[in-house]
Amino acid sequence: MTPEEEEAIRREFEASRKQAHKTQPNHGISQFELNDYSRIKHVLGVVSGKGGVGKSLVTGIIAIELQRAGYKVGILDGDITGPSIPKMFGLSDVRARGMNDLIMPAETSTGIKMMSTNLVLENETDPVVWRGPVLGNALQQFYEQTMWGDLDYLLVDMPPGTGDVALTVFQSLPIEGVVIVSTPQDLVQMVVGKAVNMAAMMNIPVVGLVENMAYFKCPSCGERHQLFGPSRAGETCLLYGIDMLGQLPIDPKIAEACDRGDIEQSLPEGMLPDAVAIIVDHDAE
Repeated sequence: MTPEEEEAIRREFEASRKQAHKTQPNHGISQFELNDYSRIKHVLGVVSGKGGVGKSLVTGIIAIELQRAGYKVGILDGDITGPSIPKMFGLSDVRARGMNDLIMPAETSTGIKMMSTNLVLENETDPVVWRGPVLGNALQQFYEQTMWGDLDYLLVDMPPGTGDVALTVFQSLPIEGVVIVSTPQDLVQMVVGKAVNMAAMMNIPVVGLVENMAYFKCPSCGERHQLFGPSRAGETCLLYGIDMLGQLPIDPKIAEACDRGDIEQSLPEGMLPDAVAIIVDHDAE
């Protein structure tokens, strides 16, 4: 990307952000209300400007890291039509159950609570062919009618892009900040810009950026290979004035752990330490 193209992106971003603050109301107040059996301190969204960047993986890693640090964590799988979180955590055969007109979330082996479309479908491979209003109702049920108990953090795995469901999440849940997930590709600045702009329109802070698939570490020689080209995360963070939360490698072992459903047990320690530290500091402000 040429300096002229970068400057054009920066000007477009600044113009849209200024316009957003002039025209958009403050959506930080939740329209969905928790039930009497739920107390959640912080709600964070994990977003991407496009699909296929590993947003659900990043959600899972942050949840595990926070859990290992001693926090009580839940995941609301907001990717209604393409849920993958339950399989990652070994909950493919688990179904959420009802109690007193409320929903009991599934719970992973280490105690992470979870609500997802796949936990209420008869078969996890059933297609979700719901229209927008029904998707919004599902999100409302997952938040309002689930017995979350006491949580320090509820992570919302957002649907990819900036469409209706993402807008519903931003408008209806008390999102305190968002983590953006990207990959090291030439169009990343434009894609990240879409996510940053949407957060700005909703007056929601961006906690920072995680770059997935940043490199592949050769198991024989230990050398790092940038399969998608040089990282653009640093310059992207400078362009939009956001924090860098960390980089994740292309690691077949992590992919295999997600397929097996034992990501909690197999995930190496300290995959995204800066992300966890910045998230905790962000919520302490």
